[in-house]
Amino acid sequence: MTAIPLADVTGLVLAGGRGSRMGGVDKGLQKFNRVPLGACAASRLALQVGRVVINANRNLPTYETFGFPVWPDDEPADYAGPLAGFLTGLAHCETEYLLTVPCDTPLFPHDLARRLADAMVDADADITMAMAAGHSESDEGTPKLRPQPVFCLLRARPHINSRTDAPADLRDSLQRFMQRDGRKVGAWTAQHRTVLVPFDRPGDAPDAFLNANTLDELHAMQAR
Repeated sequence: MTAIPLADVTGLVLAGGRGSRMGGVDKGLQKFNRVPLGACAASRLALQVGRVVINANRNLPTYETFGFPVWPDDEPADYAGPLAGFLTGLAHCETEYLLTVPCDTPLFPHDLARRLADAMVDADADITMAMAAGHSESDEGTPKLRPQPVFCLLRARPHINSRTDAPADLRDSLQRFMQRDGRKVGAWTAQHRTVLVPFDRPGDAPDAFLNANTLDELHAMQAR
């Protein structure tokens, strides 16, 4: 099958959350190596896709200085989590595909878009989601591969899945899911043909999906 041209992908940096675990600060404006996290993510993503947009709900003029369009959520006061950003992206995306990344993971892979796109073609998937090694409190020993639910490539246009002959309109589906108070990315993606894409090849950086939920974690990340 024909590869997806990465020029047909819009990259969306998710920076619209409350920043609750950082004490309510605007996470995308916190500095990583003296550069705001939102700008780090947007610049890294710009090397991989045709267009980059930032999803933010506060300090919009500051985000606009990064040089990328800024799309706030339709109801930003709700801070409904990453799925609100997904919905905003799907509502405004003008390309065939939408790639989401969080603002708090500044070292994500340089080949993220290509690998998710190739997996989408291979599996005729509606959604591809990154999977990488990570620890949880219940783990012992070697880190396990775990889904990274905010690193998703989505089909931004309604289509018919050739394997299931089922229509898929991700924007409509997500809107209905959130109207029923759905908030978990995995619960929504499970309703569609979603393929997990492991980032565990030799040479893949082990800290590529390391994220900063707190200011202490951000400081530790900079000190690595």
